[in-house]
Amino acid sequence: MEKKLRVGIIGATGMVGQKFITLLYNHPWFEVVCLAASPRSAGKTYFEAVDNRWAQNIEIPEFIGNMIVQDAGSIDKIAPTVDFVFCAIDMDKQATKDLEEAYAKAEVPVVSNNSANRGTKDVPMVIPEVNNEHIKVIEAQRKRLGTSKGFIAVKPNCSIQSYVPVLNAWKKFGLKEAVICTYQAISGAGKTFESWPEIVDNVIPYIGGEEQKSEQEPLKIWGHIDGDEIVNAATPVISAQCIRVPAADGHMAAVSVKFEKETNIEEMVGLLNGFVGRPEELKLPSATKQFIKYMEEDNRPQTKLDRDYENGMGITVGRLRKDHIYDYKFVGLSHNTLRGAAGGGVLIAELLVAEGYITSK
Repeated sequence: MEKKLRVGIIGATGMVGQKFITLLYNHPWFEVVCLAASPRSAGKTYFEAVDNRWAQNIEIPEFIGNMIVQDAGSIDKIAPTVDFVFCAIDMDKQATKDLEEAYAKAEVPVVSNNSANRGTKDVPMVIPEVNNEHIKVIEAQRKRLGTSKGFIAVKPNCSIQSYVPVLNAWKKFGLKEAVICTYQAISGAGKTFESWPEIVDNVIPYIGGEEQKSEQEPLKIWGHIDGDEIVNAATPVISAQCIRVPAADGHMAAVSVKFEKETNIEEMVGLLNGFVGRPEELKLPSATKQFIKYMEEDNRPQTKLDRDYENGMGITVGRLRKDHIYDYKFVGLSHNTLRGAAGGGVLIAELLVAEGYITSK
């Protein structure tokens, strides 16, 4: 790309906003030109706004740290300076929905990490390797919004990344039912061990709203475009439990699945290891070399050992075996703040650029 696209990060001081910074400060296609957050951070340098809350494993890049943080609500001021924005703002659902739509109406494409617009019928919710074709609904969304460039695209919930791509590789067998239990890291709550000492030597069997997202969002991902909207798939029927565990990063899922057709472990493993998605075909900057990797060891994947597979953008799978009640069961693992949050958002943006939906102004 001859000229980098100008990017804003809305919600730049939070955990996901910080992760966006680590992924974008030397990105080959994108240049961060705007950081925005709540009014209490506005007017400060990023160094001052974040203060001692920086939770990433690299230092804040100096040019980022010296940027003046803008008020996320100053859309008229921000819109002319950016080609698109990533949104990871921490606000209530309706306020987030309104803010994202206001940016879109100001002709700013929005790639969102938030849940507010995931249920909106003409907003694509994308795992690029799984349902990249859903971005075509953007034309209908632009028609509704009255825009030529502006739109909203969203990233799905972080925990479903550990099993939806796996099940998608087996779609030809007919996904009928799935029972899922996720074991989710504390960074998914925007926490570290220092800020949440109560989680040490503890497991919390509740994450607000997570089970509903885990059961419903995959059905939109496996849905289809009908006219001006995405219609959810009817199957598989999913039952989920979501548990917070004392891991820094990485969401694990234990899954049992029932198919309509017969299969065998050898074929299933082959489909996982041979899976190639649209990002790999397009050779996008954040694409993996091998998206899904099956691990033969009895005790893998492990959160600490395997969450960084493919720079945190890949999925590791293990313990595939016959189930006494369902057909098969397995364990999947993904990095929640990379594949499941900021990294997934960056990959969506790369896909939208490659397919012509995001362009320079």
